[in-house]
Amino acid sequence: MIDILKSVDALLEGHFLLSSGRHSNKYIQCAKLLQYPDKAETVLKVVCEKLKGIDFDVAVGPAMGGIIVAYEIGRQMGKRAIFTERENNVMTLRRGFEIKKGERVLITEDVVTTGKSSLEVATLLEGLGAQVIGIACIVDRGGGNLKYPVYSCVKLNVESYEKDDCPLCRQGIAYVKPGSREIV
Repeated sequence: MIDILKSVDALLEGHFLLSSGRHSNKYIQCAKLLQYPDKAETVLKVVCEKLKGIDFDVAVGPAMGGIIVAYEIGRQMGKRAIFTERENNVMTLRRGFEIKKGERVLITEDVVTTGKSSLEVATLLEGLGAQVIGIACIVDRGGGNLKYPVYSCVKLNVESYEKDDCPLCRQGIAYVKPGSREIV
């Protein structure tokens, strides 16, 4: 699977501001992978295999990175797929999407680092009465400190740093912010 990510130039090196607010010398740009439906199908088939036997009603992906992942997992597993998006910097359901009380929800992401977006979505969905059963993603680059199980295609141990402890900042290397979340 790493070879597929490399073949589409999805593994980047430099200085990056992650959507979690942390800094890293590596970035996984899954949009480069997801532009190829056949490759997305192949990679997410691995995740779907891990989800066999896991009971869920709907896949919910936060915009932007989780939308195509939710769709493809939903397609492969015969489940409904919707997405959340930010309104006034708060994760919300829009466009007529609904979650019914008691529905079992799988949160989907392209990359999970700290799980900040996933946890925002979980808070929203649990507030609507849903039961979050886990997080599915292409790349898990987190430390495994989430309260939900994570089902990933690949686990990468990539260092990330708090802004004040970033060696790249100390070297004066400017960062790039490739993600879509507004950092506050």
